[in-house]
Amino acid sequence: MTGIRIIAAIVSAVFLLSACKSVKTASEELMMNIPIERGPSEQKLVSGIKNYESGDYTASQSELQAALNLGLSSWEQVVAHKYLAFISCVSGREKQCREEFKKALEIDPAFELKPAEEGHPIWGPVFRSVKGKTGK
Repeated sequence: MTGIRIIAAIVSAVFLLSACKSVKTASEELMMNIPIERGPSEQKLVSGIKNYESGDYTASQSELQAALNLGLSSWEQVVAHKYLAFISCVSGREKQCREEFKKALEIDPAFELKPAEEGHPIWGPVFRSVKGKTGK
């Protein structure tokens, strides 16, 4: 029995480790969709998302706004506004959070949060409210 338990534990560990390798951060996912040769705006966008992921919301907000000011594709603008909405919501600025989601939805009315994002207790309800008011 002990040998079977050890084998089962090893198989379970290998399975869990292989599953962990497939998890990507938002910046890694984003980088797969941005050309390898990034301009200043794309570099700011990636930097802003990395700062968000590390919890530096002040730097993230600054980088994301700079990316928008430099000019991004429509899809990249939606991503930047989404992260600006997240920062606003967790910072207790619900009105600004709503405005950022509204900007994202004006660019892409079909925009949806990922399931994990949509279930967030702070910005999930705000997004659903804004999305519902756009009538899309």
